[in-house]
Amino acid sequence: MNLARALGSVGGLTLASRVLALVRDTLQATYVGASFASDAFFVAFRLPNMFRALFAEGAFSAAFIPLFNRKVADGGGTAAGVDFAERALAVLFPVLVAFTAIMLIAAYPITWGLSGGFERQHPNPAQFAFAVTLSRFTIPYLMLISLVSLLGGILNSLNKFWVNAAAPILLNVAMIAGLLFFHGDNAYETARAQAISVTAGGALQLLWLMWACRRAGVSLRLRFPKLDDDVKQLMKLIVPAAAGAGAAQINLAISTALAGGLLSAGSISAIYYADRLNQLPLGMIGIGLGTILLPVVSRLLSEGREAEAMETQNRGLELALFLTLPATAAFVFAAEPIVRGLFQHGAFDAADTTRAALALSAFSIGLPSYVLVKVLTPGFYARADTKTPVRLALWSVAINLVGNLILIPVLGRYDIGQVGPPLATAIASTVNVSSLYVTLARRGHFTLDAQVRRKAPRLAIAAALMGATLLLVTPRIDPYLTGSLLTRGLALAVLVGAGVLVYALACFATGAFRVADLRSLLRRRASSR
Repeated sequence: MNLARALGSVGGLTLASRVLALVRDTLQATYVGASFASDAFFVAFRLPNMFRALFAEGAFSAAFIPLFNRKVADGGGTAAGVDFAERALAVLFPVLVAFTAIMLIAAYPITWGLSGGFERQHPNPAQFAFAVTLSRFTIPYLMLISLVSLLGGILNSLNKFWVNAAAPILLNVAMIAGLLFFHGDNAYETARAQAISVTAGGALQLLWLMWACRRAGVSLRLRFPKLDDDVKQLMKLIVPAAAGAGAAQINLAISTALAGGLLSAGSISAIYYADRLNQLPLGMIGIGLGTILLPVVSRLLSEGREAEAMETQNRGLELALFLTLPATAAFVFAAEPIVRGLFQHGAFDAADTTRAALALSAFSIGLPSYVLVKVLTPGFYARADTKTPVRLALWSVAINLVGNLILIPVLGRYDIGQVGPPLATAIASTVNVSSLYVTLARRGHFTLDAQVRRKAPRLAIAAALMGATLLLVTPRIDPYLTGSLLTRGLALAVLVGAGVLVYALACFATGAFRVADLRSLLRRRASSR
């Protein structure tokens, strides 16, 4: 299949979702700012976000899609896959209902753990009770997104990638509507409306996937639960896949907890805003490629086409580097103007911009590794190996924890303690992706081909040239980044446009891409019409 075209569809919808998330966060910054109310909401939102990454974008897909494809490939066709999905749903649904009830009851210790016990810095009991209330509003989303994951896995296996990729848009639409139409007279009322809108968005996502499945001829019935061999195998694969696929989310949760316990008020918010920007390229590129590669590679392997599976992963890695390296350069060299243009207005002031920009630069150092994890893990999951990624992920979690404990106090001496958690997360992710690559290579399941080895250093040089250009352009753009919405938008467009133009020219100048490559691409597009 054409990876670039598939990524254009999935990545484009994911990018639309991330852009809407950016609009949501801009409204959040305007109405709530970087205060205790925003910290409380972001802690409550951390659990649904982490669960979405672990299941919707990670564990469930990693375990379910290869098994679903195997049922289809063994001769039973789509009907056999749907039968397997119904048996999985029969067991999953009561477990999710019980799990949600337990989480609602245990909201107090969960909120305490996710925040690092930040009630020590905010000793008013009413404030921490408010954070617990927000968590109870968001917890039902966990059950909803798990059901969405099941339906999305079916659609991805049927090559209907765009439907599942569009679902997160509905969550952001619900949250934007909550901010625009239900924001209160103060930050606390607005944060409460936001927490309620999270679960409302999850319900919209589930209804969308149910409608799409019916359109695809798939209608799941709710059966009496039975733990047969297939479902047992699925459950056995899900648990390690959750930790393996969610290493970055686990690391971010640890970072958030330590930031809440060790840093000043507003630090969690600074890290959150930085992470949201970091999620733009990660969502479009990393999650998009991971969504596409897993069903494609698992299908090729089930048909015994090992060489084609490796070729597909190499092209995925090449595409990931081509798109990720310039984003990394932009966030390293132009973090402050980007944050200022997007967030610095209303309750979000210049000091908040500086804190969030430093955190963004630290996060972006690990951006290539965050994306490449999504490219390499399908090599394990497609072979029904979910244990190896979790073993390697545990090492990265340990490195992240140690890194936080070292970096937060050290950088805190210079009043930049909020840089510690994202920098530790970036280091841990880099170690994780290196371990994944070495393990696949040793097993003979993946090797970099000549094309990737030739292009990778050239792409890095092109990204560095782009970064240098952004440093030169920024002083001329900066005065316009705090003006009206239109002025800020135009200034950011000029900044981004200059970077993209220089990167494109540098790619051809360094030989990362050749004129022949462009001609070949144009010919393929013309012939496909």
